[in-house]
Amino acid sequence: MVYLQRWLAQSGRAAQRVVLEWLNLLHLGAGILVLALSPASYTTANRVILLRHMYVNTAPILWGFILVCALATMVLTRIVVITAHSYGLSQYALQLVIRVLVLELIPLTAALFVALRCTIPDGAELLALHANGQFGNSPAASSDAMQREVPPRVVAGLFAGTTLAALSSVVALVMAYLTSYGFTLSGLTNFTRLFGQVFSPTVTLIFVLKILMFCLTVSLIPMTSALVGMRDDKGTRASTVRTSAEMRGLVRMFTVILLIEMVSLVGNYY
Repeated sequence: MVYLQRWLAQSGRAAQRVVLEWLNLLHLGAGILVLALSPASYTTANRVILLRHMYVNTAPILWGFILVCALATMVLTRIVVITAHSYGLSQYALQLVIRVLVLELIPLTAALFVALRCTIPDGAELLALHANGQFGNSPAASSDAMQREVPPRVVAGLFAGTTLAALSSVVALVMAYLTSYGFTLSGLTNFTRLFGQVFSPTVTLIFVLKILMFCLTVSLIPMTSALVGMRDDKGTRASTVRTSAEMRGLVRMFTVILLIEMVSLVGNYY
């Protein structure tokens, strides 16, 4: 009985600590969003920094990601079409490709790709800047550094994620059509009809919201984890702080992405 009470007490304290951590992250995320939406954050110098981050986070990975999506779409479409034809279900092959690839895989893959290549390293870079003293010791200097460093990284992550997801979805649809019908317009009417059957108004709304929520998640959580690391990990080595922030941000990000994906699946198929 004593062990049970001790276990319950420890579990309660652990649950309370987790809830407080998530509430703290929500509070920091809301503050970062307010900062990113504030016109005062975009002085002339900050706009230059914003454009640089948008270019660095998007241009180097855009064409490679689109090429991979095009090749994957071509291979997946061919496999699904041949398999469906062998079972007499050819009329459902393209719908399956659109649902699995465009609705589910591309938004998720684009968000994770941007997180691993851009936003998580950006969060670690914030910790490195803080360790080097570039955030200053006074509240005014820290506020200026926050406006200079945090909003451009958040907006750049949002831009990179939405750009990759939108362009890759268009390329996937084009490749699915070309793989199924070839370089002809004869199948355009049927393909448009199938596309309309999949992308109903409700599904389209869920698709757009899912992309936005994915992009917000991969943009905000690394930044909030970095800010929490600045506050809680004082006195530790910079490399240890960066590794800890990256791992915690990665776990939190995957948790939120999983929840968003589950909600979207319920909205699409139930």
